[in-house]
Parts: sequence; structure tokens; C-alpha cells
Amino acid sequence: MTDTQPDNHGAEQLWPGQRLGLPDQGPRSIARAGRRLLALCLDWGIAVLLSYAFFRGDALAIAIIFAVLQVIFISVLGGSVGHLALGLRLVPLQPGVIGFVKPLVRTVLLALLIPAVIWDRDQRGLHDKAANTVLVRR
Repeated sequence: MTDTQPDNHGAEQLWPGQRLGLPDQGPRSIARAGRRLLALCLDWGIAVLLSYAFFRGDALAIAIIFAVLQVIFISVLGGSVGHLALGLRLVPLQPGVIGFVKPLVRTVLLALLIPAVIWDRDQRGLHDKAANTVLVRR
């Protein structure tokens, strides 16, 4: 059980995502750090392999391939290869489709790294807050 944390109105939050209306466990619950990190490693590994296959492992090519794959897969399938392989998906907080702009904003900030390692009490990085998205379990 996680420690309780007061929200903006003084009420206690018993689990990450509770104030967003998300369940504690199971489908649509907040994706936890372990799965997020594994998904990121898988996505980065794919970018490295593609870079070595086509660009001799150039570091800039790795970053560009990673970003392009993130935007395309999230826009079309609702998650990157790593997300989908680990049972995660990215959803907008407001009803509707994820579109192209949200994944683009999220990926640009993810590439800067710092926004991705600063989390709120719902375990959403600044890149997800800026894109108004949340990474959840499928």
C-alpha cells in the first residue's frame, strides 16, 4: 500500500492516479516505474539496432529514430513498441483520440530527459503533464 498524500483540496490520495479517476490496479491503472523503464529500454534498443543497421550507430541517428518511432507508434497505435510489448498504452486525459500533437510534444520533452524524471504524485512525468496524457496499463 502506498503512503497517503493530500491532494489540492486536503483529501488523501491512496494510490497514484486516484485523483484522476483511475483504479489502483489492473487495466487503466497508472503504469509503474519498472514497466516504464523496461519499455524505454526496449524502445531505445530498437533505435540503436536500426541506427547500427542503417547509419553505423550514429548517436544523432539513434535519437532521431527513437523520436520518430515514438511519435508514429503512439499516434497510430496508442503506444510505442516498448509500451505495447509491456502491456501499456498512452491515453489523453480528456476523452478523444491521442492524435499527433500530443505524442510530438511528449517526445520532444522526453528527449530532453529532465521532464521525464520529474514526476507528480500520480507518477506522471512533466512530459505527460505537458501533453495532457497518462501512461496506463492495458
